[in-house]
Amino acid sequence: MTEKWRLLALTGVTATVVYLLDLNPVINAVCTLIIGGNTVWACFAGPRRYGAQPRRAWQLVGWAGIIFLLGIIVRPFATDAGLPLLADACTIPGYFLFCGFFIVLLRARQSVEWHTVIDGMIVCLAGGLASTLLLAVPAVRVPDRSDVVSALAGLYPLFDVVLLMLVLSLTFTARSWPPSLISMVVAMALLFVGDLGYAIVGASGHLYTTPLLDAPFLLAYTAFGVTPIHPSAVEMGRPARPPVPAWSGRRMVLLVPALATPFILLMTVGDATGHRVAIAVIGLLVVSLLLVRAIAAVRAQAVAQHYAEHQATHDALTGLPNRRLITTSIERLLGKTPAGGPESTWVLVLGLDGFKYINETWGHDTGDRLVIEVGERLRSGFPDEMPVAALGGDEFLVAALGDRADAERLVATVLGCFDRPFVVSDVELKISASLGIAFAGPEGEPEELMRDADTAMYQAKSEGPGNTTFFDVSMHDQVRERIEMEVALRQAIVDEQLWVAYQPLIDVDGGRAIGAEALVRWSHPERGPISPAVFIPIAEDAGLIGMLGDWVRQEALRQLAAWRADGTVDDDFYLSINVSAKQLTVSTFPLVVSAELLRFGVPARCVALEMTESVMVDNSGTSARTVYELRELGVKLLIDDFGTGFSGLGYLRRFPVTGVKIDRSFVVGLGADEEAGEIVRAIVAMSQALRLSVIAEGVETRVQRDAIAAVGVTIGQGWLWGPAVAPAEFAAAWHATGTAATLAAGLTERQR
Repeated sequence: MTEKWRLLALTGVTATVVYLLDLNPVINAVCTLIIGGNTVWACFAGPRRYGAQPRRAWQLVGWAGIIFLLGIIVRPFATDAGLPLLADACTIPGYFLFCGFFIVLLRARQSVEWHTVIDGMIVCLAGGLASTLLLAVPAVRVPDRSDVVSALAGLYPLFDVVLLMLVLSLTFTARSWPPSLISMVVAMALLFVGDLGYAIVGASGHLYTTPLLDAPFLLAYTAFGVTPIHPSAVEMGRPARPPVPAWSGRRMVLLVPALATPFILLMTVGDATGHRVAIAVIGLLVVSLLLVRAIAAVRAQAVAQHYAEHQATHDALTGLPNRRLITTSIERLLGKTPAGGPESTWVLVLGLDGFKYINETWGHDTGDRLVIEVGERLRSGFPDEMPVAALGGDEFLVAALGDRADAERLVATVLGCFDRPFVVSDVELKISASLGIAFAGPEGEPEELMRDADTAMYQAKSEGPGNTTFFDVSMHDQVRERIEMEVALRQAIVDEQLWVAYQPLIDVDGGRAIGAEALVRWSHPERGPISPAVFIPIAEDAGLIGMLGDWVRQEALRQLAAWRADGTVDDDFYLSINVSAKQLTVSTFPLVVSAELLRFGVPARCVALEMTESVMVDNSGTSARTVYELRELGVKLLIDDFGTGFSGLGYLRRFPVTGVKIDRSFVVGLGADEEAGEIVRAIVAMSQALRLSVIAEGVETRVQRDAIAAVGVTIGQGWLWGPAVAPAEFAAAWHATGTAATLAAGLTERQR
């Protein structure tokens, strides 16, 4: 991408130099075609290839480039033939196309505002007055030449003033000046210089004198050709509205010369009556526009202040009151609560269940739209006077005054908002919400009441999706326990309290360990062993899952390298390592894994990465690209707990997975539950058709082992062959040169 724009710039400058040598008309025409052709190609092909938006705007520029190119080529010949208007007819439409381009671009950037429009009118009036009196009028006085031709020769700079004003409007709302914006400003400035040069020559009685007059146009062509193919061109069409004061320094740089123009012209060329009338009329219009602008600025300031106040007290995504404003509303309700009466102030906090998964699967844009839909349903479900707020993320709050029965009706109404699915971005989402509710009398404090309801909500989440929990003071102890557990987990990662256990993956027919799953374990110095079912969810909520996953993966690879070196495992033995959906959203994750494989000297084929089915739902985001890049490294890709989520042939066909692990809930029912057997047979048949390996998790009995073997499952994992154990114990039990089958049988007998 970078080489393209540099090559175009170098070609344009070189062709301009050759053009200025004026070797002969044919070479000049070729140089012009090269420069113009490159620019036209850039405007049409660049946005399509490099992503500059909006594409229709750049198409307008492409056509303008064609028209200007035609005008440059025709002008010398048309002038010699006495048909100068023919060249103008080939040029003037290009200015209108350019104006269309800037207007479309400004609208795409959400940058069209009254200040800009009025500033443009003031500058255009001043520029038009100067062009008319200083260039167009002297040109008309040239004998033996059409008045129309003369007037056009003097008014070309006015066209450029309009274009330059439009491009500078882009700079008013740009937080930074990317190279593409700089090249566009340079192109417009060069176009103005070129037209001004022609206008001065035209005022002296000539229409074309030397190829030097075309140099600014050719360089402008080159600068504009760079714009759509530079990497920063994608920023041109993005909305960008930083707060620009109505009377900013950048605006005044344009306005002050425009306001001074009528007075300067009055002192320099105001000797004629017609000139004085024109100056007076334009000056009056400029002053009138300035007054309108001042009024508009005052109104805009009032609107901006109101907007700022609204933003400070409302959620930016949903428009509902935020925590700051709802605190005032709850305080008002507490003040209305009668002392000693049956009524209390109730605060209900709800959090969407599985919202993080929705963000990771369908993307944050879908998640934001879902939050907006939820907010609209909640607001429409209650009277306007009842406070409803968005607390940020996926949490909402509803407050009401009443007794216990009113609170239960409040809960029922909120839950009713989730009876129907939400249709977001053509995706039907059926979600639930966990509710926490707390109450207080007139002596209550808003912050404490919201904190208690929030605590109850998290307690409800811990009990499963869709639950409602009324606050109890004992919940504070549970929250404190969870916080302490999170702090302890952070310290455990640093102090190496964690260790990796290995559970064998067994060839069902031969009883040989062909691999193992690496599973993290935590031995707390005071609490003792802590279950992964306890600390893994804490790691996910606390944002520690990435750090934890990296540590487990590196430790497992180090152990595998050691086993391969000392002959504990054979060359085909592989380790299965879990990766979280969060890790797969990191675009650099495949590079990290590749570097670790090189570091420990482990072949990619000896590593399997396990992921949940949720990753397969969205095959267009970062997670999908990451999965494809991981497969290109050569690692195995396994779908864990297959059958419990979004199982489907379509997902398996679209993703480069190499195997599936049947969830233990299906394996447990084998031999006793016919439905479980049918599901397992269907999964095996589907996987075999796609040439995927199948692993059965949670095999605990010989009956289950025989059942999975009967349906074609060749790899098993479970307590039948042993639990996850420390590296030394695993090596002793499953050494490649040992009698693995005998050891496995011994383990089985002990299990029985």
